Amino acid sequence: MPVGRFLDCFVALLLAMTGRKDGMAKQKRSDDWGFPRWRPYGAKGREAVRVRLCDRVGCDAPGDRPAPKAPNSPERWMFCEAHAAEYNKGWDYFAGLSAEEAAAREREESAGASAFRSSAHYGWAGPGDGTRSRDEMRALGALELEPDADFKAVRASYRRLAKQFHPDTNAGDAAAAERFQQVQAAYDVLRKAEERRIDT
Repeated sequence: MPVGRFLDCFVALLLAMTGRKDGMAKQKRSDDWGFPRWRPYGAKGREAVRVRLCDRVGCDAPGDRPAPKAPNSPERWMFCEAHAAEYNKGWDYFAGLSAEEAAAREREESAGASAFRSSAHYGWAGPGDGTRSRDEMRALGALELEPDADFKAVRASYRRLAKQFHPDTNAGDAAAAERFQQVQAAYDVLRKAEERRIDT
């Protein structure tokens, strides 16, 4: 059988198997409706996705943040982000308890939560009262200050060290130039932190 005849028979057989006359593969329908997507990523099908609305009366936002209805209760409200924040702001875990009962419950629950000691939060930054970040603690060390130094002491130490290690007074001293850059960087960190504290 000649090669040309063989290829014609082969193409005819493929067309018969696919059921198409033009030889093109049948295009499948997409699961996407376009943007915005009306279903979660990874879901199949064109059905609408059921969305639970916020439990706050009159809110049409999706309620995807659970909030307890009462202390130690398995029942939950489902709020949107804004209403969950509002609810949590007014939440009182010790509602309905006297001061002695609230203190007893707090002691009982904190005794069982040894992995969450209240002092563990402050240990990561080293000494200090826990109000400064790790970068601020390093900057205080670079300026040779104690962790509880106020900004007036920071400014005074910066001026003293900048004068001591300034390149103009230490011409050709690479170590002094490097120390001067450390002092400047430390002062910038602490100055910006102080500006943030003043703004809030």
